[in-house]
Amino acid sequence: MTDLVIGSGPSGVSVAMALLNRGRQVLMLDPGGRLEAPAQDRRDRLAALDPDTWSVDDEKTWQAPQFDTPPGQVRRFGSDFAMVPGADTLVSPERIGLRASHAVGGLSNLWGSAVLPNRAEDIADWPIGNDDLAPHYRAVAEFLPVSGQQDALQTLFPALSMQDRVPLTPSPQAQQLLQRLEHQKTSLSELGAHAGLARLAVDPGCQYCGQCLHGCPWGYIYSAQKTLTELRRNPAFQYRAGLARRFEEQADHVTLTLEDGEALQASRIFVAAGVLETARLFLTSSPEPSNSLQLQDSQHFFLPNLHRWRTPRRPDQRPYHTLPQMFIELDDPNISPHLVHAQVYTWNEFYAHDLINSYGSKLPGSGPLWRMLARRLIVAQAFLHSAHSARIDLTLATDRRLVPTVQTNEATEMVMGWVTSRLAQVLKRAGLIPLAFARRPGEVGSSFHVGGSVPMAKAPGAGQSDILGRPHGLSRVHLVDASSLPSIPATTITFSVMANAHRIGTLTP
Repeated sequence: MTDLVIGSGPSGVSVAMALLNRGRQVLMLDPGGRLEAPAQDRRDRLAALDPDTWSVDDEKTWQAPQFDTPPGQVRRFGSDFAMVPGADTLVSPERIGLRASHAVGGLSNLWGSAVLPNRAEDIADWPIGNDDLAPHYRAVAEFLPVSGQQDALQTLFPALSMQDRVPLTPSPQAQQLLQRLEHQKTSLSELGAHAGLARLAVDPGCQYCGQCLHGCPWGYIYSAQKTLTELRRNPAFQYRAGLARRFEEQADHVTLTLEDGEALQASRIFVAAGVLETARLFLTSSPEPSNSLQLQDSQHFFLPNLHRWRTPRRPDQRPYHTLPQMFIELDDPNISPHLVHAQVYTWNEFYAHDLINSYGSKLPGSGPLWRMLARRLIVAQAFLHSAHSARIDLTLATDRRLVPTVQTNEATEMVMGWVTSRLAQVLKRAGLIPLAFARRPGEVGSSFHVGGSVPMAKAPGAGQSDILGRPHGLSRVHLVDASSLPSIPATTITFSVMANAHRIGTLTP
């Protein structure tokens, strides 16, 4: 009988790849959302041109829809195809920044492409360790493009070797920043800081057109859609569109009921629908309608900085990319027993747009001033371990939407303050002026580094799953997305989710 994978995002394609490598028959199911034809046509027209020939109007037309994105949403290619509106999933979406996806490829159509494995010490509470994940990090890296280079981060994250990797060329601002931090390596070490070039899931053919946050016209930023295309070449693989409503496990199979009432039978199901849709499916399928789940979050904040040095050319002149340029890891037990991860972004068009919208009306005619200031802005986005972050309780409403309730963590604000102070010290070493007064915490869940609603345990009890992601009491249902992670480290989440899904698909009976 066929194995059924629910979801075509990063965890879905990873578990499917592992199952197919073992000779299993796989059917993948997802709601099937795709980029609409007009948006695809705009994308194709732009991709057909050399970036140096783009007109101002070409770029403004491409970027304008992203500037008008509704609050709480993320948009690419001028389309909302990859993110479900919050009110469709959540009874009170304004309380959290997390959203679901019904798109082919899931939220990988929107992500910032940052890639890191977990540090061994940060998953010491997991029933598996980096030795268990290491071969699956390597397996995933065979179909996931990873750019980067060997540097000071390699010793912290040996599970992902940067040997023979092709790095993306950092922006002029980032090149200066990396050089300055390299010269301060000894003093950074005293602060528990380690800095290096960002590891990104981006094809080395990148055109450096600077449209990363609007949608790469050529698709060089990895989306799980690419791996799905490869999977569909395998005769043992099938794909179909459909929205899962509930499952029921029998002795020798699992029955999955779709939204339209159709029933599918499978030997096993592997749920990779994303933490919100997985929670909804799990709660809908539970015999106890009053059940609840609790999501763990990795909360984050933005710390803006101004640089004082001159660059060889203006940062808004190509070539450049606008994805994370570098990573800074803070390793100091006085701040946290876990790593604090920071991603550093240099210039992008959103800086000037946000500054003008926020302050321009107070100073009429000040647009040129804010645009000039934006060209000196460098922003660090820092993430905390889930131990220092809020949690989100989820229950099921009568209309099958999720009811979120945020459980704040008393340590969050204090740890954010410590991290802000230390990160400011680090960035000052490189000649930046940290604007700590302008620190902006993200909404709970808005990092999208969220999971752990049915955490793996060595001896799982109620509300937990075993090391193959099987919830307590079930033997043929496997949760393979972030829902089964025991905790959420501060470092990037997608690569570890993919490795864990591949591990489960490799070891499942």
